[in-house]
Amino acid sequence: MAKTYHTTVGSRSYRFASLAELMAKATPARAGDRLAGVMAESAEERVVAQMVLAELPLTTFLNEALVPYEADEITRLIIDDHDAKAFEPLRHLTVGDFRNWLLSDHATSEVLADVKAGITPEMAAAVSKLMRNQDLILVAKKCQVTTAFRNTIGLPGRLSTRLQPNHPTDDVTGIAASILDGLLYGSGDAVIGINPATDNVAQSVKLMRLMDEVIQKYQIPTQSCVLTHVTNTLEAIEQGAPVDLVFQSIGGTEATNRSFGFDLSTLAEADAAAQSLNRGTVGRNVMYFETGQGSSLSADAHHGLDQQTCEARAYAVARKFNPLLVNTVVGFIGPEYLFDGKEITRAGLEDHFCGKLLGVPMGCDVCYTNHADADQNDMDNLLTLLGVAGCNFIMGIPGSDDIMLNYQTTSFHDALYARRVLGLKAAPEFERWLEDMQIFQDVSTHRLNDQLPAAFANSLRHLPEEPRHDR
Repeated sequence: MAKTYHTTVGSRSYRFASLAELMAKATPARAGDRLAGVMAESAEERVVAQMVLAELPLTTFLNEALVPYEADEITRLIIDDHDAKAFEPLRHLTVGDFRNWLLSDHATSEVLADVKAGITPEMAAAVSKLMRNQDLILVAKKCQVTTAFRNTIGLPGRLSTRLQPNHPTDDVTGIAASILDGLLYGSGDAVIGINPATDNVAQSVKLMRLMDEVIQKYQIPTQSCVLTHVTNTLEAIEQGAPVDLVFQSIGGTEATNRSFGFDLSTLAEADAAAQSLNRGTVGRNVMYFETGQGSSLSADAHHGLDQQTCEARAYAVARKFNPLLVNTVVGFIGPEYLFDGKEITRAGLEDHFCGKLLGVPMGCDVCYTNHADADQNDMDNLLTLLGVAGCNFIMGIPGSDDIMLNYQTTSFHDALYARRVLGLKAAPEFERWLEDMQIFQDVSTHRLNDQLPAAFANSLRHLPEEPRHDR
């Protein structure tokens, strides 16, 4: 029988029927939890739940599973892979003590790296519920997670970008134009990654070959990825396609991932297959995962948990496979889960904090759908906050508008803004390439070159001339 949690404030008694209910009621308000019927009924109940949660020992999360161990392979992963030695310095803490310790000068970058394997996703989610936005930013800034494939992502003072050249018909010319546009603004060091409009193996292989040809021709120190289903990428590898990274959207429960058509053994198979290609030059991180608050609820696979706790559990899946990149597509699912700019901002900071605390190389797709109560000013705010927090990478899309997926995100210009205003740089290998290619006049200030780089100009001269219809 699940343990109950209760307290009295003044003359009123509060009772929370389970740890899952306590976690949900302590969560800052958001649309998805309201939709699921797990949100606190009032601001007073939320604060009381946070007070009770603050007094909870961290060891509670090792002894009381939010999703049953026997029924969920993610729970088994979390418990079986828990590093008791790494947890030992934290064992005596309550959730509130943990917050205070994280904010203290004792929790240095080096110490946080030492204890990360002892922190479970539920511990990370719980402590985030007690934090203000500035707390999430400060602690995340101290958590440095570095990965590598053809360049090095996540070094201090760096902000990388995924160059996302999506096209509604997968038109090769349109994709190539977007890639060129992004490169000329210094985007693309995290990955050149395409969401295919037609999601099958043949189309995925075609796009993989296109990106590989561009990378090889211009000797770009970056990696490519077609964001197709993991089983399609496995088949593409069998066909000899030039696969750099393996992509998959992931969730925080076994039922969520099964609704996506995979389990942990599928990811292990894909990781091994990509490793066997040995295509990295400076590292061997070959996986790319995307997440997003609300995915488990939308799959009816949330087990009564709040959406942020489910999201944090997804990072246990990511951590298992040592990915190059993980990003939360924070506003993509829609206002049913994150209603407005305030909720999107809070969720983005929570996700980045929880991922980094667990040792995951977190980025963020700072985005919203057109029916959400949000706009680009909200995205500017979140982008700036994440840049301060040490976010590993963001998205770069022509004009902030993904014309294939029909949502609003960050542009090549936005990435350039963030680097300039916060004094951030691209990945070091990519930065040297930008300088060698003369894309920037001054790479230290991100001042763009007035002229098209010679290598690109020469390629464009050899394009076939479009037929004129006025002759």
